[in-house]
Amino acid sequence: MNIESLGPFVPLILLFVVFYFLLIRPQQKQQKARKEMLSSLKKGDRVVTIGGIYGIIKELDDTVMSLRVADNLNLKLSRGAVDRVIEDDSE
Repeated sequence: MNIESLGPFVPLILLFVVFYFLLIRPQQKQQKARKEMLSSLKKGDRVVTIGGIYGIIKELDDTVMSLRVADNLNLKLSRGAVDRVIEDDSE
């Protein structure tokens, strides 16, 4: 097989490279950042769930957490339900 027979495949290869750098790689970085955020959760963190519930983590297990959303109201949620950690009190 010589290099001239690869001619018709060059656009296809270039298209795959473009898709990799524009779609696949950023998604992998985002998944890695989310996994690191979920693994670094600790008791007392202020979080927002995917459903938009704000609360403070009271108990934390490998897969389940207890989230205090109001006085005397704790919700048991999956650890994966956390969307983000709130760093300051402005939100």
